[in-house]
Amino acid sequence: MQIKVNDVELCVETFGDPADPPVLLIGVTMLSWPDELCAVLAAGRYVVRYDLRDAGQSTFVDPDAPAYDLRDLVSDASQLLTSLDLGRAHVVGMGVGGFIAQLLALDHPDQVASLTLISTRPVAPGPVDPDLPDHAPEVMGRLFGRPAPDWTDRQSVVDYMTGSARLLSGSRGFDEQDARATAGAVFDRAGGTAQAQAQAQAQVASHLGTMFAAIDCRPRWRERLGEITAPTLVVHGDEDPFFPRGNGVALAAEIPGAALLTLPGIGQGLPRAAWPEVVDALLRHTA
Repeated sequence: MQIKVNDVELCVETFGDPADPPVLLIGVTMLSWPDELCAVLAAGRYVVRYDLRDAGQSTFVDPDAPAYDLRDLVSDASQLLTSLDLGRAHVVGMGVGGFIAQLLALDHPDQVASLTLISTRPVAPGPVDPDLPDHAPEVMGRLFGRPAPDWTDRQSVVDYMTGSARLLSGSRGFDEQDARATAGAVFDRAGGTAQAQAQAQAQVASHLGTMFAAIDCRPRWRERLGEITAPTLVVHGDEDPFFPRGNGVALAAEIPGAALLTLPGIGQGLPRAAWPEVVDALLRHTA
């Protein structure tokens, strides 16, 4: 369904019983959260996932030159909770979606019952603080140094995105079948028209989270992490090359009372291999 907030349309999908405790999942697109994972979480939770602006099937204008900033994306999430009449929700942010989740907990604490931060960090794109590990240079060189695919050809895009997943997933996290299915779904959601296929490149970039490099994320929020009052769980793979684990360690240390769950052999994101442990932790954390 499409829900209008802040003069944009967000594509939203829900799972489960609206009477159950609400869980808002924030990634870049709703495909950051696979159907099967949402269905498992929906056994006792009302799960909401959505596409950010300029991603998936939400309002799409120009992700290379966004006319909005990070705080607008936070406001979108806040207004979405209000539009759905969810009251206080358990908020789960992954990757760059974790930026939005952190700021939602800081700026709208009355809407956040608990906070879970997966594979994210306490600073925006750009130079990291001296005490935080940056992207692994060898992996980033391989990730962004590859020839671009044919953005109008489904197989070419699927192969390219599967290669990205292989580089980012860690020694235990890569599942080729899942990676190819997700890549195909990202491409298919761009639609079949010539204009939509021309947007496929932007959709893939959005799914990887690189769209955030063009968004104004100021002012900093790391210095405010001590203000977060929501019970917080930090989940991080110990082989994450995009936001290495030291970023999760910093989040857990600087958010009062936060717990850190380390996933051995897992890279960026939440692959199927990590679901049993993470789902169990999430259900306990959102009880």
